[in-house]
Amino acid sequence: MALVGATATGKSALALELAQACGGEIVNADAMQLYRGLDIGTAKLPLSERRGIPHHQLDVLEPSQEASVARYQRAAREDLDAIAARGRLPILVGGSGLYVRAALDALDIPPTDPDVRARWEAYAAEHGSDAAHATLAQIDPVAAQHILPTNTRRVVRALEVNELTGEPFRAALSGRVYRVPTLTIALRIDRASLDHRIATRTAAMWRAGLVAEVAALIPLGLREGRTARAAIGYQQALRQLDGDLSQEAAIEDTTRATRRYVRRQESWLRPDARVHWLDAEQPNLRERALALLAGAGVPSA
Repeated sequence: MALVGATATGKSALALELAQACGGEIVNADAMQLYRGLDIGTAKLPLSERRGIPHHQLDVLEPSQEASVARYQRAAREDLDAIAARGRLPILVGGSGLYVRAALDALDIPPTDPDVRARWEAYAAEHGSDAAHATLAQIDPVAAQHILPTNTRRVVRALEVNELTGEPFRAALSGRVYRVPTLTIALRIDRASLDHRIATRTAAMWRAGLVAEVAALIPLGLREGRTARAAIGYQQALRQLDGDLSQEAAIEDTTRATRRYVRRQESWLRPDARVHWLDAEQPNLRERALALLAGAGVPSA
């Protein structure tokens, strides 16, 4: 099964309840929780709060490394298959839409190569994003039609894939087909309540020591890691440490960025007719989720 939804909807807590009830193990699908040491700002459950339930795909990357959807897809699918082979219930949990789909759906994620990508990034930087897009239009006109010239990162990715595979870049994801039968439950909360939760959680992260966590990660390569340093909360804490933002401004900017990210998370899920939506604030949330699992043929442990 998969438990998805926007940030701050309570996925981690419900996942623990379902794993305990059904003999499950949890596989992370939050791109930033892949990073070792990015704990407070990603709301990663401490080991002491995991109730002895195995968690997979946590702390598998160093802050200096760049996350790869293709690499995650391979590793997450191996975990999901191994859990099922042990007779346990695999529970994919997270809000990173592409990572969820990469793990669950019949998607072919193209490979990546940092040297090839760096070369195309250098080309775009030297000649401009319009020139890079024009090059893409020559070798992959369909992808160029779907990617704006201003989206340099996407243009570079398309050029990288074409060079590595000799095939067109699939600018839009294919149809929504699970690679194995899966029950997907999504949590939602009304906008006012969710905005309040986000503001409260962001302030709590600063009180819990997010800035100190970020300072400790800098010698471990946080500034050099393009993915990790861009994580919401971490980029703002870095700017606070550099003197570019006050603490109040850093918290406000993180809150705004998280709310924007929530909109994107919802846009990933909304078109998916396979998803079973549950109100995260209903008092019988656990029972309703277990009823969906029972209906899918998953017994309680």
